Amino acid sequence: LAQDHASKPPGFLRRRRYRQGFAALDGVAFTARSQAQGYIEGKLFPRGIRIFEIPESSSHFSAGDRTEARRITDMSGSPCILWIGHLDDNKDPLCVIDGIERALQWLPELQLWLVFATAPLLHAVQDRIRRSPELSSRVHLAGRVAHERIELLLRAADIYVAGSHSEGSGYALIEALACGIPPVVTDIPSFRVLTGNGRIGRLWPRGEPQKLADALRTIWSEPQRLAREAVLSHFDRELSFAAVGKALRSAYAQMLDRR
Repeated sequence: LAQDHASKPPGFLRRRRYRQGFAALDGVAFTARSQAQGYIEGKLFPRGIRIFEIPESSSHFSAGDRTEARRITDMSGSPCILWIGHLDDNKDPLCVIDGIERALQWLPELQLWLVFATAPLLHAVQDRIRRSPELSSRVHLAGRVAHERIELLLRAADIYVAGSHSEGSGYALIEALACGIPPVVTDIPSFRVLTGNGRIGRLWPRGEPQKLADALRTIWSEPQRLAREAVLSHFDRELSFAAVGKALRSAYAQMLDRR
């Protein structure tokens, strides 16, 4: 069993070698089954291979006391929105910031906190924030944060937001769901699967800041979508280590039965 991790099908000249390597496989796991399409169309997998839809991993993070987390982290906002990801074109922070600015007309007490490691777009993001008096007091660049502190930041947040154009999975999203935080994330294959096709949180079309603003306004007005209990129930049922283990056990059983 092979597991995909945000990989892309090889170019034409490398396909023969990939086919030779993949010939040993009985199955491949993708976070979303549709992510296998490029490999299937390129005839890279052996005939009859099993394609499984299984999350890449899970998280040991857990929900905690929001008030205490805000006291420790000094985060605030109504809503308090958290972003975790690189400041690069794929994560599209500029689109997210545009959407945040548009949402302020409905959510004037909103605060956005950005946690990131690599940041090729940092100067562009800083310039975008400086050019907007509304954003300057509402967007906070937290930068790199130790991983153990991410759990506290998530516990302090009301909403997790992402603007990714593509993801193999979405580990920060999995961590957010483990903490019971409703997500407002782009409508891409892996995020659709991780959120139960948008049953948890809200999905919005990538690259469309107005749709993000609309999604934030809508979810903030729907208490049932903000309920941590529903998010945690979804995580335990679909994304916990027990759930991922059960899916992997089932995959191995199916491959063995076929043999």
